[in-house]
Amino acid sequence: MCGRATIITPAVNLEKRFNAAFVKDAELKENVNISAGNKIPVITSEQPNHIQLFTLGYTPHWAHKQTYMINARSEGSLNVENDPNYKGAMGIFNKPMFRHAIKSQRCLVLVDAFIEGPKQEKLNKPFIVYPNRDRGPFALAGIYDTWQHPLTRELHHTVAIVTSAANRLTQRIEHHRAPVVLSKEDEEKWLNPDISTAELSRMMQPFDSKGFNAYPISQKIKNPEANGLELLKPIGDKLFKDYDRCLYERLKFAEEDEYAIREERLVEGDQFVLF
Repeated sequence: MCGRATIITPAVNLEKRFNAAFVKDAELKENVNISAGNKIPVITSEQPNHIQLFTLGYTPHWAHKQTYMINARSEGSLNVENDPNYKGAMGIFNKPMFRHAIKSQRCLVLVDAFIEGPKQEKLNKPFIVYPNRDRGPFALAGIYDTWQHPLTRELHHTVAIVTSAANRLTQRIEHHRAPVVLSKEDEEKWLNPDISTAELSRMMQPFDSKGFNAYPISQKIKNPEANGLELLKPIGDKLFKDYDRCLYERLKFAEEDEYAIREERLVEGDQFVLF
């Protein structure tokens, strides 16, 4: 994964979808180009009924400086060939950087889409990957930790997205990895502190691409400062043929519908005043 994600869904809708409430003072901001150092919504195993905003870019609590690790390989140092059919051990359980967090500090990373590019061209040839059929936001498997700055003593709540080998969809993009996308059935299990290593390993496999699609977008997304819905506009065909609106069209129509509703309310308000 190239470390870019999209969150457009309003806070109230995220709360409804994940049955959790935003913590006090957490202000969710629309961001189609979340990159390292940006805030991203998460639900942790420690507070499963709340949505918090953590920094994308993991730093373990024992680190001397901030590290901004955006990804954590489920296989660790194993599966160096990135074989999609790998069925061996999950090396993340023994990786010093992640072994504590994967056992006790797991979280859901809430997104509407993620952005990926080919292994060679990377974000010079970006694709946005999203769920079709208006399924809305979904959860990536994450791990988190809190790091304290040695001088300022400021606390930094940080998160990394767990990755697996490529699935059918990211293989079509010609990328060798993919984030671990959790099914709705596995979201609660991922947060369960008592779940077995075997069950965690089962979840850290290439995700089922059924119900997902992707299309190419502008390489302007490379700039971490770039933002706005127009960045998600298609510049080519979807990877798989379907008859659903692409993510950009869905969001654009939703934006226009919301604007129309606001205008209608304003008109109705004016009429009420006149009478």
